[in-house]
Order: sequence, then structure tokens, then C-alpha cells
Amino acid sequence: MSRLPALHAPTAPPGTTDRYSALPLLAVCLGYFMVILDVTVVTVALPVIGTGLHAGVTGLQWVVDGYTLVFAGLLLFCGGLGDRLGGKTVFLGGLGVFTLASAGCALAPAVTVLVLARLVQGLGAALMVPSSLALLRSAYPDRTARARAFGVWGTVAGLAAGTGPVLGGLLVAGPGWRSVFFLNLPVGATALLLTVRHVPRPAADRSRPGLDLPAQLAAAGLLAGLAGGCIEAGALGWTHPAVLGAFALCAAGLVAFVWLERRSPAPMLPPGLFRAPAFSASAVIGVLLNAGFYGLLFLAPLYFQRLHHYSALRTGFALLPAVGVVAVGSALAGRLTARTGPRLPMVVGLVVGAAGLFGWLPAGPATPYAVLVAPMAAAGFGTALTMPASTAAVMEAAPGARSGAAAAVFNAGRQIGSALGVALFGTLVAGGLVPGLHAAVVLGGTGFLLAAVLAARYIPRAGKPT
Repeated sequence: MSRLPALHAPTAPPGTTDRYSALPLLAVCLGYFMVILDVTVVTVALPVIGTGLHAGVTGLQWVVDGYTLVFAGLLLFCGGLGDRLGGKTVFLGGLGVFTLASAGCALAPAVTVLVLARLVQGLGAALMVPSSLALLRSAYPDRTARARAFGVWGTVAGLAAGTGPVLGGLLVAGPGWRSVFFLNLPVGATALLLTVRHVPRPAADRSRPGLDLPAQLAAAGLLAGLAGGCIEAGALGWTHPAVLGAFALCAAGLVAFVWLERRSPAPMLPPGLFRAPAFSASAVIGVLLNAGFYGLLFLAPLYFQRLHHYSALRTGFALLPAVGVVAVGSALAGRLTARTGPRLPMVVGLVVGAAGLFGWLPAGPATPYAVLVAPMAAAGFGTALTMPASTAAVMEAAPGARSGAAAAVFNAGRQIGSALGVALFGTLVAGGLVPGLHAAVVLGGTGFLLAAVLAARYIPRAGKPT
């Protein structure tokens, strides 16, 4: 903790003191820790959950994507809600919802109940994440201090991602998979207490008109149709009426969303945000980045446990090269971004991550584990180097009055990427784990390279306007 007080800005915002300057960051990061932990910790537990609740691959995809779909679908709405009601109020609400839903996940008697509880967890995450970035921006107004705070925020995400597989393996091997969700209860309670006592309350924009509920429903239909079609295609086939119906729902939701947003006095997706090329490029990069990395994290445990017959605990340790370097990469990204601007760490991280994904092409039933260590480390390090820099690029490109909405757009893109990565990668392995895995990493690696081109073209160097 000795390094954290240096994050306070020269002029502290109302409600903060030098003595407690690190505590707002700690409170916000604890909430974000839970959000990220419940991605990787659940991934390792999925095969055991499938056995315990008699769920197939499609059911397991919904356990993951039920969470990320609601998370992504409500981020824009919750970002605007944070701007209107105040980030602290919305963040506290999200903490409470997420913590209670975690108890519901832990007590679920069937996969259907678990999926429903994961949907509620997604609501809590959607309330927390855009508000957390807005709270950090308010608590650390100095640009350098804010870049370092975003770096710590990304490092915490890296620690959560890195801790998740090993912790999940230990919990599954010990108390059982339900303890994976019970873990959130003490963490959530601590974050609630710290937020109430030490996080400053930014001013709310009470002048904003009402929130756009019809457009929110259209966005939910769009995302549910897209992910649902991709998931069910693996079991039913791409031409099945249910799959085609899901894609039709997606198309109808898209048309309705665009039509409603153009006529709304308070659009969830403020069009002015996309006038900054750096903002638009970063939003697309977030989609491609999460699709590749989290799609790989969904398939890797299935690969190790089904082809190499690893236990849950051994699988957790096997994934350490991919997630163990995330904290290092995130910390380095924060420092590089503060010194050079976000473009350099983004381009380098995306190229390294692409190499890591392509490095999975030799994977097969007889492939030695050592062959996959470097590709996993490259994928994890590249993702970690890119993410905090992308966050900084988005927040710097957005006007201060719309920081919550900007954070929501970026994180919605990331979660849409996660959902699509799991949906598409899971569907690709329906016809065979090894050929599906190879097709998935080619798709993910190509996406990383496309994102690197976008970063090189549209993200400015340090000191250049966005």
C-alpha cells in the first residue's frame, strides 16, 4: 500500500483527504475485482458445474454468456444512469445487487436457476463498471495521477483474472464449485463499507432528460438475438428456425435501436462521443480484444480437461501462463501510458496477443503442455498491456460531462466481445474440439491484428489531441 497514496491529485476533490487518498481507489477496485474474478474463476469450474447440474456445452455457454449479455446490454443504460443520479449511488446499488446475486448462484439447485442468478449478477456488474471509472476520474483529476489510477484499476483486473483459475481450482477441489460464488460475499461487504465511508460523491447531472427505456429494450433484444443465435447454432445448426429467429430478433433490435436513438432527447449512445476517432477506434478494439482472449479462456479448460484429462485444480495451474502475467502487463501498461500515451502499449500488446493466439495452432490430443506455455503467456500479456491503455484512450477522448456514458460504451463493447467470443468459439468446437479450437484461434488472432491496425491509425501519441 505504500505506493498508492502517490495517486492523489495535487488538488483533492471535495470529500477526500491526503490521508485517505488511496481508499477510493481500493473501494472501486474491490468491486471491479469481483466482476473480473467471476469470469475466470467460473471458467475453470465449468466442467464440474456441468457434471453436478447435468448441463451440456450449450448450458455452460449460457452460464458464461447469461452474465456477459446482461452486463453488456445494460452498460449504456447504467452509464447514463450514473451520469444522471451520481456515480456513487449507482456504484453502491451495483455492489449490493452483485453480492446478493452471488449468493443466489451459490445456492442454485439447477442450471436454469444458476443462469437466472448469473443474469442478475450481470445487472450488478453493469451498474458498477461505468460508475467505477467515473468515480476514479472524479477522485483523481490530475491527468498523470488518473493514468496511474487507471493502471492500478487494470492491474487489479489482472490480479482477479490471474487469481481466478488457481483459486477456482482450489475451491472446486476443496469445498466445491458453490464456494466460487460464496467468495463474493465478504469481498462485496468490504467494498460496500469502503465506498460509503471513503469514496467522494461526484456531482450528478440533474438537467438530463429521462432515460431512454424503449431503446434499452431494443438493445437487449439485439444482443440477446446475436449471442443466442451464435450459441444455439452449435447444437441446432445455423439454418435451424430457432437460430434464424434469433438472428432476425438481432436485426430487428438493431433497426429499432438506431431509429429510437435518433429521436430520443436523451440517447443512451450520445452521438457526439463517436466524433472523436480515438474513442470510436478504442470501442472497436475493446470488442476484438475480449472476443479473442475470453473466447480462448472458455475453450482452454475444456481442452485440458477433456483431451488431457486434467483435474480442475491442475487446469487452474495450467492456465497460469495466460492469466498470471496479466497483472504484470496491466501495471506496465499504466506506466507506459502515463509516459508515452496509449498508442504504443496498445499496438505492442495487440501484436503480442495475436502471436499468442496463433501459437495455439499446434494444439492437439498429443501436444505436450510445454508447447502451449509461451502462446498462453503471450496472449495474456498482450491483452493486459492493451486494456488499461485502451481505457485511458477512451476516457481522455470523452468530454467530462459524459464520462459515465463513455465508460459504458467502452465496457459494453468489451462485454459484447466476451459474449461473442464464448458464443462463437463454443459453437466452433461443436463439430470437434481440436479443429474448432484451431478455427477459433485463427479468428481471434486475426481480430487482434485488425485491432492493432486501428490503434496505430487512430490512437494519438502523448500530447496530441484526440
